[in-house]
Amino acid sequence: QVQLVESGGGLVQAGGSLRLSCATSGSIFNFNGMGWYRQAPGKQRELVATVTSAGSLNYADSVKGRFTISRDNAKNTVYLQMNSLKPEDTAVYYCRAGLGYPYYWGQGTQVTVSS
Repeated sequence: QVQLVESGGGLVQAGGSLRLSCATSGSIFNFNGMGWYRQAPGKQRELVATVTSAGSLNYADSVKGRFTISRDNAKNTVYLQMNSLKPEDTAVYYCRAGLGYPYYWGQGTQVTVSS
């Protein structure tokens, strides 16, 4: 059973920063990639950023230049550095292991940005 444990969410003022972490129960190289997604109240879950096993990065247009996805292979952990946060970034952020099938979700971590 794959387990993903997210941490780092919280309440921050607009313009502030947070770093989310996602630790996997096994090697991240077991998956073809890792990603961060988010879901705001009343909205569908959307892609935020992904990193493939080859190191290719992909970002949603809304976060380009503000968010950075990275991984620490030795710690089997993926990070999402979020800078210049905006109120519209408020959502539950989910880590995903596997960009195809099969894939696994973490439990989510709440990020709230106040104006």
